[in-house]
Amino acid sequence: MQSLSWQQQLAQAIKTPEELLDYVGLEADSIGYSNKAIQKFPIRVPHNFANRIKHNDPNDPILRQIFPYLAEDDDIPAYVNDPLAENNFQPVQGLLHKYRSRVLSITTGACAIHCRYCFRRHFPYQEATSYKKHWEHGLDYIKNDHSIDEVILSGGDPLVLSDNRLDELISSISGIQHIERIRIHTRIPVVLSNRLTETLIKKIISYGKTIIFVTHINHANELNEQVEISIKILHKFNIMVLNQSVLLKGINDSANTLISLSKKLVEFNIIPYYLHMLDPVSGAAHYDVSIDKARQIIAQMQATVSGYLVPKLVREEIGMPGKTPMIN
Repeated sequence: MQSLSWQQQLAQAIKTPEELLDYVGLEADSIGYSNKAIQKFPIRVPHNFANRIKHNDPNDPILRQIFPYLAEDDDIPAYVNDPLAENNFQPVQGLLHKYRSRVLSITTGACAIHCRYCFRRHFPYQEATSYKKHWEHGLDYIKNDHSIDEVILSGGDPLVLSDNRLDELISSISGIQHIERIRIHTRIPVVLSNRLTETLIKKIISYGKTIIFVTHINHANELNEQVEISIKILHKFNIMVLNQSVLLKGINDSANTLISLSKKLVEFNIIPYYLHMLDPVSGAAHYDVSIDKARQIIAQMQATVSGYLVPKLVREEIGMPGKTPMIN
C-alpha cells in the first residue's frame, strides 16, 4: 500500500464502517455504529493507517479514534457544533484571528483521515475555505495588521493540497515582510507519510521564513518506520516539529500510555508540546476525560519522567488570549 502515491492511497481509503470492521477482523454486527453520524461526517481511513490497528481488537486505541460509535447520537447539551465559536473570529472568511500576533488560515476542508472527536467536524468549510475566493482578502488583512508575525495553515489538513497550491500559499504569505513564521498543522506525516518529499520541503523553506510543523499524534501505536522517515525529511531541513495530542477516554487517558507516546515522539525527534482537553463538539462526548483525572495523569507523568516528556495540559476557551493551562 505504501508503494502507491499518496493521492492513490487517499482515493482508495476506507469509507464505510462495514469495510473498516472487515479490514480489522471484526464482525460487522459486533459493534454498533451511527448511520446518522456518518451521513454528516463520513468515515475516511487510508489503509496504511488502518494497518496499525490490532486485528480483532474492538478496543484498539487507533480504531477507537476513527470509528463512528452509536454514542455519537447522544444529545449532550454542553456539546455543540461550534464549540470554540470560530465563526465569531473570522474577520475575513476562512481566516481566524483569535490570538494576538497570529492568524489561522482554513486552507481546505479536506483531511486524510476523519477523527471522530474533531472539533471542526461541523465547520462550514464550503463558505469559509480560503482557497481562491477569500484568499486575497485574507492576505490584505494580514498585510494591514503589523501585529501579526505568524500564520498558521490548518483546515482540514493543508498537506492534502497539491504542491503547487501549497507553494502559492506559502509564497504569498512569505511576501509579507512582518510575517516571521509559518506554522503547518497536519496529520499527514502519520497518515500518509509518503506525502512529505524533499522536493516539497525544499520549496516550502525556499522563501526564507521559519517553518514549523505541528503533528497530531495521540498514541504511540500510530508511530512506525514510515512516520520516522517522513519526520527525518523535516529535520534534514532544520524544521522544528512539535506534537499536539487530545486527551481521549479509552485511548490515551493514562499516565503510562502518554509516557509511552512521549518517549516515542522524542525518539522520532518530535517535541511533546500540548495535551488538549477535549473540545465539546457535538458527537464526541464519549471521549471526554474529567479535568481532575487529567491533572492526576499529568502529576503521575511529572513524578515519573523528565519534564521535557510532559506536554502542557491545556484547554481552549472562547475569548481567551491563548490556550488556558490546566496546571498552575
